[in-house]
Amino acid sequence: MTDDAAILRALFDAALKVALPDGKFETCLPPKPKGRTIVLGAGKASARMAAAFEQAWAKEGGTCEGLVVTRYGHAVTVQSIEIVEASHPVPDEAGLNAAKRILALAHEAGPDDLVVCLISGGASALLSLPAAGITFADKQAVNRALLKSGAPIGEMNLVRKSLSAIKGGRLAAAVAPAQLVTYLISDVPGDDPSSIGSGPTIPERIDPETALSILGKYSIEVSPHVVQAMRVNIVESSAAGGEMHMLATPKMALDAAADKAREFGLTPLILGDAIEGEAREVARVMAGIARSANTHGMPVAVPCVLLSGGETTVTVRGQGRGGRNAEFLLALALSLRGAKGMSALACDTDGIDGSENNAGAWFDQSIFAAADAKGLNLSEYLASNDAYSAFAQIDRLIVTGPTLTNVNDFRAILIR
Repeated sequence: MTDDAAILRALFDAALKVALPDGKFETCLPPKPKGRTIVLGAGKASARMAAAFEQAWAKEGGTCEGLVVTRYGHAVTVQSIEIVEASHPVPDEAGLNAAKRILALAHEAGPDDLVVCLISGGASALLSLPAAGITFADKQAVNRALLKSGAPIGEMNLVRKSLSAIKGGRLAAAVAPAQLVTYLISDVPGDDPSSIGSGPTIPERIDPETALSILGKYSIEVSPHVVQAMRVNIVESSAAGGEMHMLATPKMALDAAADKAREFGLTPLILGDAIEGEAREVARVMAGIARSANTHGMPVAVPCVLLSGGETTVTVRGQGRGGRNAEFLLALALSLRGAKGMSALACDTDGIDGSENNAGAWFDQSIFAAADAKGLNLSEYLASNDAYSAFAQIDRLIVTGPTLTNVNDFRAILIR
């Protein structure tokens, strides 16, 4: 019988495979333009997307040029599109310079040109070009505060758009009158195109007061000049956004994992692809569902696997090394302590859980004996937001390196 760790990893690998952009462009390529084809992009998957687009475009006899910015360590080899790397999740000068160049290329596009935008999760931090009146240091400070606040990704991105010269449809406005086609890999609950990478090609009129109220909600203070700049940084929602194609989504990844689960004789139950909330609270709810399945065969009979996606948040209170997936998993393990036949995995599909070097972690019930043998109090590690250190010491981390895609979190609870 295949052990739990191997099954969980196989489910995760199946989810990752379907989330890659390879082979996805061939069915949705636009006609070749009279002029240039300019490829612009940003995100953790953007370099792999650029390579896949370039290959598909070449098969149709097309040539292209352009610039894509991705996270450090996520570049791939391409033929004619320039790939640059920058910092994520806190922006740096490399991202700032890349955003300036991308916006300039967009402005250069003429009416006979085609602009192809490749956007995936992470684009918001990587395309960090402040609006007029806002400094780069202002943006970095707000971004750091948001990351520690526990704010959901939707609220964070709304604030980011209000601080930006390129997000929230501003890149689309710069492209006009050229033809614009956007390809997306979704990392957001609900797959809202305007939320993926803060929607640089999705025109959206945002009330600045809404963004300012979010900052107030989390007690994030900004200077008066930032407030004034946000209030005048408005893009018209009537601007054309062009054609859009969704290449990969969290639901696609969960469906692929469900198919793989059936190969192991397990009944899959997808709890949802857009689950949000404080990581340890989500863990407690899912622990209750897992116990119900184990005891009563509801909402699904064992042997089974509970699958879910979305993006939890962590309100940082301790000084530990965390990551939202590791935090979720440690809280889940503690909630399921003593339950027989339970194991689980939680990973970020981009291969980086928070700012650490792991995608996530896994556990079975042997975790507690392993922790006791090393004198670890797992509850104390959770209280300190130090799940990474706990799993590292008992050899339960999952390290993939950059996966070159990003369809948000992947969670699997195996019950048998």
